[in-house]
Amino acid sequence: MTMLLVRRTAVSAVRFNSCRSFSTSRSHRTDRKGLVLGVFEKEGEEGGFHLSEAATGFDHTVSGKLSELLKISGPTLKKGKSRVFYGIHEDFPCVAVVGLDKTNAGVCGAENWDSSKENIRQAVSVGCRLLQDLEVNHVEVDGCSDAQAAAEGAILGLFQYDQLKSKKKTKVTTQLYGSANRSSWEKGVLYAEGQNLARLLMEAPANHITPTTFANTIEEKLAQHADRVTIQRRSQAWIEEQQMGAFLSVSKGSEEPPVFLELHYNGSPDRTQAPLLLVGKGITFDSGGISLKPSASMDAMRADMGGAATVCGSIVTAAALKLPVNIIGLAPLCENMPSGKATKPGDVVTAKNGKTIQVDNTDAEGRLILADALCYSHTFNPRAIVNVATLTGAMDVALGSAATGVFTNSDWLWEQLHKASVVTGDRVWRMPLFQHYTRQVADSQLADLNNIGKYSRSGGACTAAAFLREFVTSPHWAHLDIAGVMSNKDEVPYLSKGMSGRPTRTLVEFAAGMAHHG
Repeated sequence: MTMLLVRRTAVSAVRFNSCRSFSTSRSHRTDRKGLVLGVFEKEGEEGGFHLSEAATGFDHTVSGKLSELLKISGPTLKKGKSRVFYGIHEDFPCVAVVGLDKTNAGVCGAENWDSSKENIRQAVSVGCRLLQDLEVNHVEVDGCSDAQAAAEGAILGLFQYDQLKSKKKTKVTTQLYGSANRSSWEKGVLYAEGQNLARLLMEAPANHITPTTFANTIEEKLAQHADRVTIQRRSQAWIEEQQMGAFLSVSKGSEEPPVFLELHYNGSPDRTQAPLLLVGKGITFDSGGISLKPSASMDAMRADMGGAATVCGSIVTAAALKLPVNIIGLAPLCENMPSGKATKPGDVVTAKNGKTIQVDNTDAEGRLILADALCYSHTFNPRAIVNVATLTGAMDVALGSAATGVFTNSDWLWEQLHKASVVTGDRVWRMPLFQHYTRQVADSQLADLNNIGKYSRSGGACTAAAFLREFVTSPHWAHLDIAGVMSNKDEVPYLSKGMSGRPTRTLVEFAAGMAHHG
């Protein structure tokens, strides 16, 4: 799998938000260029606006026509709103102007993000989509004072999973308008492409992304970074040798063989530097096993490998950025299926560290494969361990799609993750890891632990995290439950409807922070 002229008229025309979408099959035009420019609301002046630096320069080249059209075409553009002008510049038949809100927006303590960056991502994505709907196939983008955020908005906003459709949206290439901040733009492109890789893997149907094809895809993406990345693709025989009984108890119900994918990115000049360890849950399809899920929305469980997708996507991005840090990524990959060989409710299995687990619900399988992966991760003496998983529906109930839930035994690690999320706008929120929850998973009739909490659904995200902690000895460990942010309807404006690939950019920013932290 691979990732993804209007004739000039005498009078300039204006187009508002509602734009008609044309199919590429009807288009006979092959070279259509567009431009996205930003405009700010003027502070303390009703109806006032001022153009971004790039938009001001463009306005001068068209003798003030852009400013004039903005004044006569309607009210001042509010945040995330847009307007398209035609025929005002020979090189750009379509110019989309987008609202960036006020210039004094910055880090917002209440929202836990940088509002300026988020406004840019949202606005640029709106402008790019408008031009895409007009079948513009090359768009130049105003850096809007933050070229990285602008690039992220453009690349994330234009992503569309239509590989399996005969009728596809116009493919759009983008570049920075002007020459300033080109390195920031390229950085933003790589951040967004990493998230789009995760979206691609999560959105693809489960018969296209099996454990084997998932591993193939990541190997292909990392091939160009072979000087810095080594890949170990572990087979079922190796998994058995490692005595990963919890992992094998999940995979045994499926005809698809499990794969334990191990990625080593050696970016630090100091090859002896302790690595950052990322672990991603890789259930490529989750039926629930014998504890079968309801059929409604079961198709979404093709994305239950979102943890593995975001971890692998972030390592691909780290390699492309050449981050000076060592990272190891682990992805236990398998399906959770019912069959005559599948684990049954009440079965007892033994994890890599020797602890026995009573499996009372085979649909609580993610914690089982992570348990063995977490045990194995300690063999590398990591600086910190971060596991990522679409683990519990309870996390979605608790936080919805606003933020990833973080359970951690380390205040330092929490601070690093939180700081990264403020920059990316893909937020995290700290959740409790009390002994109160540990007691609920340690109360098992037949084994050391139970894979579900004593009180069933109560505090389900917290009891799942407490279960994972039983397989961790590292003083710096964090569990990221991404079940609530797995998909997007319209909550994040610059992401289309579908699987979100969150929080890939936050993981990349976190790793970049670790590189500079030393």
